[in-house]
Amino acid sequence: MIRAGRRHLVRTLADIAAQQGIAVQTLLSSGRLKAEGFPAPLSAGRTRLYDGEQVDAYLAGHPVPELPTADHDEDLLDRQEAAALSGIPPHVWDRRKKTPSVNEHLVLVGGVEHWPRHVVRDYTPAPRPRPSGGGGRPAGAGDQVPRDLLPARVAQLLDDDPALTAAGVTERLGVHRNTAQAALTQCRAERMADLMEQRGATAAQAAAELGYPVGLTRRAGILAEAIVRGRQARPYLADVARALHTRGWTTTDTPPAIEHPQGDECFAALVLDGPTAPAAALVWSEHHGWRTSTSRRHPLGRGAAWPPPGPGVRHLATGTTPDPADLVKALESTG
Repeated sequence: MIRAGRRHLVRTLADIAAQQGIAVQTLLSSGRLKAEGFPAPLSAGRTRLYDGEQVDAYLAGHPVPELPTADHDEDLLDRQEAAALSGIPPHVWDRRKKTPSVNEHLVLVGGVEHWPRHVVRDYTPAPRPRPSGGGGRPAGAGDQVPRDLLPARVAQLLDDDPALTAAGVTERLGVHRNTAQAALTQCRAERMADLMEQRGATAAQAAAELGYPVGLTRRAGILAEAIVRGRQARPYLADVARALHTRGWTTTDTPPAIEHPQGDECFAALVLDGPTAPAAALVWSEHHGWRTSTSRRHPLGRGAAWPPPGPGVRHLATGTTPDPADLVKALESTG
């Protein structure tokens, strides 16, 4: 961090190189920055900043003075430091810093964003309207947020409060408790799935990094794992869609879209609309493979019973990911 009253002393690598009459690359290659006694950077960010008083003392062969250690309201914190003080991951701070009450205090030092300590410490989410006449949602009241806007609104609330509960969503947005719980679980699961894919993390590790309390993420963790598996299956499912389209099982100009209903089990559906299609859809399950169906319904729950063969229902090929060509042949044999 940049201690209060020392902003004017901050130097960049370019400043230090110019002070010695050399190029920045020469400074980096020389190893001087790693030499014993050279002042440590003011922060651990990608762009290194240094205290000029310390640099001048080192280059002059004098003892390097210590920086102030007492915290002050006007200390300037970088992204990582602001996130740490707020108790949130840096990517959450990236959203919070756009809040007008925070953004208006942004300070650029050496091209690096900083914020005063008191702004970071004292930030609180803007108050939201609360239902009058007692807590909770009025009995019989309709949802106050359209379904298509709900995910974005829930995401905003979750940015401000990683420990957000369904009751909190209901109170702030005026939606039914079940609607709130479903939206909150979905939002948490998708964000956990993103981290799991990016870093090879487990659901528990992703939840911890995002600041989600353990007691609120069991269901989201199960769903996140299904989302990751579904994403991994998409290339195969797209190959199947193209193979079906090529063989005339659809009348659209392009291969059918893959529908990915979310549940404990990863599954997907492809709508068939060709002139000889014997069913409304092909349904794929990670545990049971492919079947035809008169609808896109799927049994809920991991390991649920797979519908037996019957009118409009045929089990196709073998294994959960048969070759697309083999699947097409099996489908054609049902006609």
